[in-house]
Parts: sequence; C-alpha cells; structure tokens
Amino acid sequence: MDVFFTAAALSFGVVFLGEMGDKSQLMALSLAARYKLSSVVAGLVIATAILFGVSVGIGTTVGSLLPTDWIKLGAAVLFIAFGLWSLRPEDEEQHEIKERKSGLLTVVGAVILAEIGDKTMLFAIGLGSQYNPWGVWLGATAGMVAADLLAVFAGAWIAARIPERFIRWGAAVIFIVLGLALGVEAVRALAG
Repeated sequence: MDVFFTAAALSFGVVFLGEMGDKSQLMALSLAARYKLSSVVAGLVIATAILFGVSVGIGTTVGSLLPTDWIKLGAAVLFIAFGLWSLRPEDEEQHEIKERKSGLLTVVGAVILAEIGDKTMLFAIGLGSQYNPWGVWLGATAGMVAADLLAVFAGAWIAARIPERFIRWGAAVIFIVLGLALGVEAVRALAG
C-alpha cells in the first residue's frame, strides 16, 4: 500500500507543479469563460483520466515508442483550426444549442489534444514505467485536475464580467497561439 501512495503523491506533485502556467491552464480558463462550469469540470476530469490512463499504460508497456512530435504537429493544426472556428459569430440561441450538444465533448477533445505529448503526459509515462501504475494514474489525474480547476474558476469569474465577444476573440487568440507554439515545438523537434 505504501508503494501506491508513494506513486500517487509523487505523481500529484510532479503534475501539479508541471501544470502551473502551462497551456492547459490557459485553455481551461478560456473554456470556462465560454461553457457551463459543470461541462468544463466534467470534461477536464474525463479527459485527464483518459490521458493519464493512456500515459501510464504506455509507460508500463512500451516506454519511449510514442511519436509525440508528429502528434504535437497534428494537435497544432487542430488548435489553430479550433481558434479560427471560434471566431465565427453566433447568436445566443446558437450558443445555447451548442452548449447542450457539444460543451462537454468540446472540453474533452480540446484537453486531450492540448495534452498529447505534453511534458506532464511524458512525466506520467516515465513514472508509470517505474512506480505503481494505479498510484501514478490517480496522482497524475488529481494533480492536473487540481491545477486546471484553479484556471477554471478564474475563467468563470471572468465570464461573468466580460462581454461574450471579447471572450470569443480571447479564446480564439489563445487557441491559435497554443497551436502555433505546439507547431513550432514539433517542427523544431522533427528538424533536430
């Protein structure tokens, strides 16, 4: 049992600290300003549990065989596309329909795309190859959710005080900048 708790505590600390100021916090903030708080929180928990489940599974089986640079490049293209898509104008009725149908799915998809190949996923792969996999999964998931919830609550506070069009433009800029940053990082890694 000590092995489980050691793995969970270590993973929580590494991932929580690794997420501070990371792109997923910025994305969580922008999603919280655009979607229902319950959709964002549920989406973060689901996406994070999936991501770290995959990471730990990879860490315990194949280690370093994941082609993260190509995945990052694909995610970069999707982020830029998502940023451009969020610039399209929408009226209130369209926004309500979109939230009911896709708020949760949008959050899950965006978080998964943002984190594939990210340092915290790589941390979980490494920790999963050395420590109790269930402890690593639980600790990493809790660490990322805790860090991102800080941004979610800040985003909800902002949404109550800033007009929707500014939020839409801000979210678009954040996604495009994240996409460009991921793209540059992937291209550098592939070229080097």
